[in-house]
Amino acid sequence: MRLGLLHERAWLGDLLALGSGLLTVVAFAPYSIAPLAVIGPALLFLSWLEATPRRMAWRGYLFGLGLFGFGVSWITSGLSLFGAHMQALALPLASVFVLVLALYPGIMGWVASRFAGLSAALRLILIWPALWTAFEWLRGTLFTGFPWLLLGDSQVASAPGGFAPVLGDYGVSWLVATLAGLLVCIVACRRAILRIGAAAMVLVLWFGVGALRAVDWTHPTGAPMRVSVVQGNVPQQTKWRPETFMRTLTRYRDLTRAHWDSRLIVWPESAIPALYRQVAGDYLDPLAAEAASHGSALMVGLFVKRGKKIYNAVASLGAAAPEFYFKHHLVPFGEYMPFKHLLGWLYRRMDVPMSGLSPGHGGYTVQAAGQTVDVSICYEDAYGDIVIRGLPQASLLVNVSDDAWFGDSLEPAQHMQIGRMRALETGRYLLRAANTGISGIVGPKGEVLALADQDRTEVLTAEVRPMGGATPYVRLGNTPVIALVFGVVLLGWFAGRLINRSGNHRGQES
Repeated sequence: MRLGLLHERAWLGDLLALGSGLLTVVAFAPYSIAPLAVIGPALLFLSWLEATPRRMAWRGYLFGLGLFGFGVSWITSGLSLFGAHMQALALPLASVFVLVLALYPGIMGWVASRFAGLSAALRLILIWPALWTAFEWLRGTLFTGFPWLLLGDSQVASAPGGFAPVLGDYGVSWLVATLAGLLVCIVACRRAILRIGAAAMVLVLWFGVGALRAVDWTHPTGAPMRVSVVQGNVPQQTKWRPETFMRTLTRYRDLTRAHWDSRLIVWPESAIPALYRQVAGDYLDPLAAEAASHGSALMVGLFVKRGKKIYNAVASLGAAAPEFYFKHHLVPFGEYMPFKHLLGWLYRRMDVPMSGLSPGHGGYTVQAAGQTVDVSICYEDAYGDIVIRGLPQASLLVNVSDDAWFGDSLEPAQHMQIGRMRALETGRYLLRAANTGISGIVGPKGEVLALADQDRTEVLTAEVRPMGGATPYVRLGNTPVIALVFGVVLLGWFAGRLINRSGNHRGQES
């Protein structure tokens, strides 16, 4: 498509931007066509060339509408389960959520327009990819953050994912956005040397970073151990009803007893929809003793009350005294209610069990089956900087979740893909237990060792190795890549100002 045509018929560029957002979603699970994570942003960059600042902002916003309108459509499913009164509000509230999220790429488009003084090649290869990464980080950080649909996550099984143990998820996003800029340069840069150089850089980056997958950043520290992940498959609509409570407890106990040959058995988030003290004496204590007699340990999702505060927790049970991990990063509106003085009318319509939780305190690990285990609950595993807080001391990762809130939508598959990225970043095995799926056991290269079908009662079993050592990402976190991308943006801004001043000076002399 000629750039002049996009300029002459602005609606074509607008349509291209919207379509590129929709296309980018297909790069992520469950579709997992990873190259589209390069092609989607490339089409957006193409629509930006020769566009006005206002048009660039608008096209960035359209891209965001496509990306989030399709990619996080599962928000509607979650809201509709918050009570009968919320069903009518689910679509409007989800729409507002998408409209707000789309502001990030929209503002990014406006900021990208501020670098018009630089050559197209510099903008495509350096400035715009750095801006992309900076705005992904801002979206994952501001207002508690929403680090979902990061370009890096789509590459967990592809060559660019080899960069994850070095600079993490955001580093992979930067690489993918750079590849997108290079792709546009191949077709749009005017000088042949730039087009040839861009094509060469695509090959070097793709295969060079892909070779990093062969590097073993971590190492086994013990013998293989058998582990199991229990997917109880308790429907969200009935999970919290008193009449189904004993049935749920019986299901998890029976599924567990069939796998006492596993050293560690993990249950999902809130597998027990009750407080620890309500089930400890008659249920959990005998089960823990039974586990210890078989040389096993349990990790169980439930709730713990300390004083007046209630925590979303994981209990580690076995031969020793119980240990607890309390969820640190809570989900707004699901686990706590922000802006109560403004949104009291909304909360009164919502029926969310255990929605008045407190953020956790203390460490990020528990002891289980003779291992130090790094624990995250549900949405926490979307934050790489949270997961690495228990490392390198921990030898295993465990994530427990309850994606039943989102039914048969895109969310469970996307969430499983995010979990795989955490394993790849840290060089650790991951045990992921989700109530209705998708549960899985993942290797230290992000590879799936065992996967449960969604909406099925199932127990996954595999052998894993305790791992030691630390990847560069574990040691350094997100700081290097974020400092670098903002540094590139600042240097580009100063360079653009110098070029503009030089041009104005020559104009005055002439």
